[in-house]
Amino acid sequence: MADRADIQSVLSQMRTLQAQVQKTSVPKPDAQSVDAVTQSSELPSFADMLNQAVNSVSEQQNKANSMSTAYEQGDPSVDLPQVMIELQKASISFDAMTQVRNRLVDAYKEIMSMTV
Repeated sequence: MADRADIQSVLSQMRTLQAQVQKTSVPKPDAQSVDAVTQSSELPSFADMLNQAVNSVSEQQNKANSMSTAYEQGDPSVDLPQVMIELQKASISFDAMTQVRNRLVDAYKEIMSMTV
């Protein structure tokens, strides 16, 4: 049942992010609304969002490493299944971040190869 709680946590985070995106979407982009959106301090910039994602992956890896170290040192409050789950979460989040980075690099290369 521990896996079920983790899945529910991830699903709730995804729903929260989806709600935030839907709240901040602009229905009809015209010059005034684009200016208003760029001047709005409520919307995080792309760099901020990317930085937050990288920090989240880093925190996940640090948590997995600390749990692994605690298990290796014989901490009775840390079980092997917990350690393995945290290590898998860290691995999956790192793989996802790597895929996002690769897609961003591919998009950048494609844009740079376009003729103006």
